[in-house]
Amino acid sequence: MTANELGANPLLGWQYEFIPQAWVNGAVVKILQRATTVNVRNTIYAGSQTMVERSPIQAGGTAGTTPSELNTAPDVFLAMPGDRLKLANDEVGGAVATVDGICIVEPA
Repeated sequence: MTANELGANPLLGWQYEFIPQAWVNGAVVKILQRATTVNVRNTIYAGSQTMVERSPIQAGGTAGTTPSELNTAPDVFLAMPGDRLKLANDEVGGAVATVDGICIVEPA
């Protein structure tokens, strides 16, 4: 992320940006993110619901390293068929940051 970048959405254009309609019971979504600085805030949307709002992303990560549940607390929620998953990562400290993450989407 560049300094003061707002609204970076790493899920844009991803295969599961929209929960498949065929998953009639919805999907369990698990998102883990870790940043290299303390200045990154995270908002997560699923359809019309805000799941996480302006929450700090865990800092201290090494750029290029995928976070795991052993050292990063996941955001876990249920999304319904057709819901759009959207992350809005904001860099608020005027620094350049790297955010590494993983998003796991499984039928409920």
